[in-house]
Amino acid sequence: MAEIKTKLSDQELSRRKKMEDLQNGGIDPFGHRFNRTHRSGEIKALYGEMTLEELNETEYPVSVAGRIKTKRRMGKLGFLHVLDRDGEFQIVVNKRIVGDDVYEIFKASDIGDIIGVSGRMIRTQSGELSVEAHEYTHLTKALRPLPEKFHGLTDKEERYRRRYVDLIMNEESRRVAFMRPAILRCIRSYMDSQGFTEVETPILSTLLTGASARPFVTHHNTQDMDMYLRIALELPLKRLLVGGMEAVYEIGRVFRNEGMDLNHNPEFTLMEAYLAYSDLEGMMDLTEGMYKSIAENVAGKYTFSYKGYDIDLRGKWARVSMTEAIKEKTGIDFRAINDLDECLRLAEEHQIELEPHEKQYGHIINKFFEKYVEETLIQPTFQYGHPLEITPLTKKNPDDPRFVDRFELFIGGSEFANAYTELNNPIDQLERFEEQLKEKNLGNEEANDIDMDFVEALEYGMPPAGGIGYGIDRLCMLFTEQESIRDVLLFPTMKQRGE
Repeated sequence: MAEIKTKLSDQELSRRKKMEDLQNGGIDPFGHRFNRTHRSGEIKALYGEMTLEELNETEYPVSVAGRIKTKRRMGKLGFLHVLDRDGEFQIVVNKRIVGDDVYEIFKASDIGDIIGVSGRMIRTQSGELSVEAHEYTHLTKALRPLPEKFHGLTDKEERYRRRYVDLIMNEESRRVAFMRPAILRCIRSYMDSQGFTEVETPILSTLLTGASARPFVTHHNTQDMDMYLRIALELPLKRLLVGGMEAVYEIGRVFRNEGMDLNHNPEFTLMEAYLAYSDLEGMMDLTEGMYKSIAENVAGKYTFSYKGYDIDLRGKWARVSMTEAIKEKTGIDFRAINDLDECLRLAEEHQIELEPHEKQYGHIINKFFEKYVEETLIQPTFQYGHPLEITPLTKKNPDDPRFVDRFELFIGGSEFANAYTELNNPIDQLERFEEQLKEKNLGNEEANDIDMDFVEALEYGMPPAGGIGYGIDRLCMLFTEQESIRDVLLFPTMKQRGE
């Protein structure tokens, strides 16, 4: 113990001494169950409008618990602000009521300790709604001090690493932490109301399929084989359409071995949904409805501040084709161009660098879109009409087979959703897989494997369908008005300290 104490600050040593004093007094410093009757939010809802006289007419008993955030004494009176799940509330400790021994326990308490109090509702002389302590119970001794109140954790990296401290000190972090699950509940409720069934599919796979991304690789010891952590949810869900489930969705973690920035985390939450007998238009309608449902039922508003923009979800969202958007920005009409050499020349003129596997018509169009259009799509916009080469799992457009029936939803210059009129032709699908294999041989580490079991499933017949994938983290960023994905993840992936 002496060796450990030499590494502790004076305050940490003091707290350990108080821990020992509690033990010597027969009190467990890391106590036991406490029968709480109310949280602070319930107290404020029930008694917040009552006057002092109304509270005194009938004694309203409550038992509350939480973490001490502030503490002050005025003679034989003590005042605490305590934090629970709903927020802060005041407790008044009167030595005359609780007795000398209990008052000494209160006096020895530290900021950060967790306590339980049973008493009645009162108002102080200043009018603040408070709990008057009749019983005071020490529950947990905090052996480390909290950050100084008005500065908290000012280092963002430390906020993310020590999220538990951030949640104690930062009201905005708590708001976001509780709003995210409310958003997910709303999504599930909306999807269920549209006739969808929520399902679960495997996280481990022997094939790299469903999206263009570099995977994380793991090893199955018993089978002695390498496996991938899934990069998408798509192919198992479409197998369920073959099986007749018709309308399915999954909300789950996916893993992509990519960099980290304000919009990306190597593991993130994705929702994919597939609806038999629907198409691209159906997915647009589903998406607008879902976003507006979250806005109304969770956020209580339709306008949001996101990355410096005022985003308005009301009205009919814009729908624009990729080639038309590029033409508007550059004057180049790629739909009128059929010659690859001409596309390569235009890419060179516009200083667009291409990897060997990107020297194709579709990849060049996508590069132009990323450079000239993507960041300009601020208000909710369905951008559709992607070239075939960058979308291997989507049905070709019947009017121009160089393109597929796909859209991406852009808000604030970022992609929020990706949707398709699903490819259900097994012969066409196999050809797409084979093209992906060629790209892999040219060095595209994000190209898909050939999934012959999925081709076989399509040979049994999959109904025409619409499908969509939503980045749930980015969606939560919009509705909570956060600029970094790390602010909507409780435990984002972090570099090791010192890197």
